[in-house]
Amino acid sequence: MTAGSPDDAPRIRVLVADDQALIRRGMTLMLAAESDMEVVGQASDGVEAVEMAQRFRPDVVLMDLHMPRKGGVAATREITLLLPRTHVLVLTTLDAEETVFEAVRAGAQAYLLKDASEDEVLETVRAVHRGESRLTPQIARKVMDQFRRLASASEAAPAGTAVNGAAASIKPSGAAQGKASGSVAETLSDKEEAILSLIAEGKSNKQIAAAVFLAEGTVKNYVSRIMEKLHANTRTELAVMSVRQRRGD
Repeated sequence: MTAGSPDDAPRIRVLVADDQALIRRGMTLMLAAESDMEVVGQASDGVEAVEMAQRFRPDVVLMDLHMPRKGGVAATREITLLLPRTHVLVLTTLDAEETVFEAVRAGAQAYLLKDASEDEVLETVRAVHRGESRLTPQIARKVMDQFRRLASASEAAPAGTAVNGAAASIKPSGAAQGKASGSVAETLSDKEEAILSLIAEGKSNKQIAAAVFLAEGTVKNYVSRIMEKLHANTRTELAVMSVRQRRGD
């Protein structure tokens, strides 16, 4: 059992959604062994995931994508719209760029593959509960590659077409929508711009620290400052802003 928090602290309430009973049981046992977590329900498909999320209002939903009746992307979209305080962590075998991209667009705050280690899953649950977004460098690159592909297609497509509309709908959420990418260069220092570009490449704080010759803690402070300046909530939003700036949107 891992001591993630003091015994008297509220536990992280997790809903596990996966169509495979063996995986649901395994995840439940793993999470229940943590002193700072509890599993409030198990859903075998997307419809059950939405219903149970509304009933139990978990802090985090551990969401598979390939499920019957309603897929994980659609369930994620519904849950994040209905329950803004519930965070979705996708845990799946699917790593196609389009699938990753759609899950992030639907509101997933983190995306892990099922070959992730137990420690990585547990730490990501805690990070998501704290309001952080987590994409591995590999997954972040897939998101940005798909964004660039859609953005390029939208430039060639007539206004109002499906492709153009899809690219236009990919915007940072909340207050960040009010920040045009053209203002990024005016807002950030040269060092902050360099770090923002590395975030867009899917680099972790550790990798960024090595690239810009700073301590990892210093990079973390820079990232927090950049998010504050640009009114962004997640690293994904920062990455999108960086790409838009490069395109001159």
